[in-house]
Amino acid sequence: MSRVIQVTFDAHDPKALSTFWRDVLGYVHPFPPGVEPEPGADPLAAWEEFLERTGVPEEQRNSSSALEDPDGNGPRLFFQQVPEDKVAKNRVHLDVRTASDLRGEERMAALEKECERLVALGATRFRRFEPEPPLSIGFIVMQDPEGNEFCLD
Repeated sequence: MSRVIQVTFDAHDPKALSTFWRDVLGYVHPFPPGVEPEPGADPLAAWEEFLERTGVPEEQRNSSSALEDPDGNGPRLFFQQVPEDKVAKNRVHLDVRTASDLRGEERMAALEKECERLVALGATRFRRFEPEPPLSIGFIVMQDPEGNEFCLD
């Protein structure tokens, strides 16, 4: 029997980091439980109203955030607030697979284009790894706004 997974990120600012990853992956913020959204409603605004209405103190309203794949295929992402800074390399990271069907210069050009888009969203480019057949087809290592490493693959 298979299991459903959730990927959890420690963060200083869960809402901001989840918004970054929403824009990277095309995921969506879910609406609060029991809220029937109007077409075009903003889920983050709905959460603010929900948390205020349920009496959550303002200083606790950014303690977590979540994202879901709108197609229901990818894992749920959860962002939890922690006080400590990230101090070492991730032991687990995401690969954002944007050019997995391409090879050579065409692949690397596609990765560079996506890298530019993600830098504009707040990511940092770390290092490009050139293709080294047969073991590597090339990739770019990046960091999200809180320093978590991920790869463009």
